[in-house]
Amino acid sequence: MGKKKDLKAAAKSVSKPSATEGGASPKLKRRAYEKELLKLQAELCMVQDWVQATGQRIIIIFEGRDAAGKGGTIKAITEKVSPRVFKLVALPAPSDREKTQIYAQRYLAHFPAAGEVVIFDRSWYNRAGVEKVMGFCTDEQHRKFLEMCPLFERSMIVDNGIILLKYWLEVGDKEQERRFRARIEDPVRQWKLSPMDLPSRQRWYDYSRARDQMLDATDTDISPWHVVRSDNKRNARLNLITHLLEQLPYVRQPREKVKLPRRSVKNAYDDEATMTKRRWIPQRY
Repeated sequence: MGKKKDLKAAAKSVSKPSATEGGASPKLKRRAYEKELLKLQAELCMVQDWVQATGQRIIIIFEGRDAAGKGGTIKAITEKVSPRVFKLVALPAPSDREKTQIYAQRYLAHFPAAGEVVIFDRSWYNRAGVEKVMGFCTDEQHRKFLEMCPLFERSMIVDNGIILLKYWLEVGDKEQERRFRARIEDPVRQWKLSPMDLPSRQRWYDYSRARDQMLDATDTDISPWHVVRSDNKRNARLNLITHLLEQLPYVRQPREKVKLPRRSVKNAYDDEATMTKRRWIPQRY
């Protein structure tokens, strides 16, 4: 199954936390982080080959508070793989038409076909979080969602042979505040501020209660939630990707040796000369 033993050994050698799974670990230096991330990304490329060769279908859900680090973790996963295999789904607020549909209908349209991994940056669990806290659904709709969700995931996903992985990124109070302030003050990050961000900060405990209700109702043996401490972004990414790889029974796929062909000189001409008078942009760097 790939290099899972090597992954575990590497993880132990790099990260030596002094606390439990819920505690903080020492922050990795950038060079060590990038070195380990590259190893994990190479494994993700092997997963990609396995998914395509065997026709696997995988759904990975990312949930968590605002500024928990979901986007950066997803970027680390998808950076070296093909977007035609690892497909990112980050749906906007539902349209008026979508609001009249069965609740999960707009998500079903993005479920994977053979040879695909679909990553949901927020998912149908919006109903358990932001919709509940911000009053976008009724208490009855919320109750029914929590009741029906495990059945939906079992019958529509797991029983149909789709691998389902659910990750909850847990960021602490002080770290969330720090990240929000950075977004407010840094013009490069201000685009990350959504209309829901500031209200979510005010309603911290409402979101905590919604999180607890969601985990109590939908953390099942068939489709469990995997909780990731994300106060330290680098550690969280490495921990999550390592765990993700351990959940997949992938094996290295044989590859044919590639030989680069020589350029043909048939019909050759000075193809650089024809470009000299084109509209080149200035070389300022």
